[in-house]
Amino acid sequence: MGRDLLLLTISLFTWGLGEGLFLYFQPIYLQKLGADPLAIGAILAGMGVAMTVAHIPAGFAADRWGQRPVMWASWLLGLAAIWIMALANSLFPFVAGALVYGLTSFVSAPMNSYIAGARGEWSVGRALTIVMGTYYIGAVAGPFLGGLIGEAWGIKSIYMVAGCFVLVSTGIIFFIRPQEIQPQPETGGHFRLMADKRFTGLLLIIFTAMLAMNLPQPLTPNFLQNQRHLSLAAIGQLGSLGNLGNAVLLLALGNLPGSIGLLLGQISMGLFTLLLWRGTGLVWYGLGYFFIGGYRLCRSMVLTLARPLLHPSEVGLAFGTIETVTGLTVISAPLLAGFLYQYYPSWIYPISLAMIIVTLLSSRIYLTTHRGPAAAVTPARPSEGSPD
Repeated sequence: MGRDLLLLTISLFTWGLGEGLFLYFQPIYLQKLGADPLAIGAILAGMGVAMTVAHIPAGFAADRWGQRPVMWASWLLGLAAIWIMALANSLFPFVAGALVYGLTSFVSAPMNSYIAGARGEWSVGRALTIVMGTYYIGAVAGPFLGGLIGEAWGIKSIYMVAGCFVLVSTGIIFFIRPQEIQPQPETGGHFRLMADKRFTGLLLIIFTAMLAMNLPQPLTPNFLQNQRHLSLAAIGQLGSLGNLGNAVLLLALGNLPGSIGLLLGQISMGLFTLLLWRGTGLVWYGLGYFFIGGYRLCRSMVLTLARPLLHPSEVGLAFGTIETVTGLTVISAPLLAGFLYQYYPSWIYPISLAMIIVTLLSSRIYLTTHRGPAAAVTPARPSEGSPD
């Protein structure tokens, strides 16, 4: 692992610890601040909008001017957003901070592009899953500690502790070096990307699969507290198990071919949904949360599937497009989940499970019928970085 990738990994480990403190408790805190299930769904969907709108511009900017400035901007914005939430005393300013925090996800495409460029001899899939797996190792302790802190001093206090960890993470990220900006291809430019039927077909698979896997996630903490009567500490323990599952599945399965990893990730999310729906105790819920790592595995695997189709100069834009499509599901899934939860809370699980089965089959058909040459444009390996 090179210097820059190591610094990024340490920064993400620290960020994961900070984010893990509060993220699983976000829907519960919104409820505490006065939001009902429909409002919570709408707020989470609003965060999804914030998470979605900037992906393509950020990817384009990274291709044109380099990934590092975009990454720095996201880290600084995230730090500010967490402290806005930490200092908020009512619903409106807290939601404003949450929306700003959602906006920081525009870092995904530039960061994934940076990882692909700094990977050295590793495959893209291996580099992505190791770096993100380390982030989730950091996030393992977050929900557990957040639950204990929330029980002892209130949920508000966990945001202040999280802000301190994110401050450290932000300091570390400013030491990464820039990477060489790749020249544009002679023909087609960025329009070539959207004319590739294999790429656009992959986008359709990504949207349907991510929608199915996103549906049960937003309101599960509320379901566990309101319908299964679990404490904040217990929910925090489940969140830690979820992050452990994220880390284990990413690190253990990250070197698999993208097609196999995508299918295994969907199966894992099907198990999460089934166990949360039919489970009857903390042990079953904990086992289910371990399998939630399948969602993150799928997010890494679709980037692995897309990378051979891309010219080096369009990696940021392509990854940004993929993140935008995923973001559309982050908008729509909480709205649908909030609607279902309002009338019959457990409906989110069987409906999600049925959708996962359908998308698993459609993904298998797509991956079987779209094998062939990697791409018309063979990407050269980007250099790891250039000194400042």
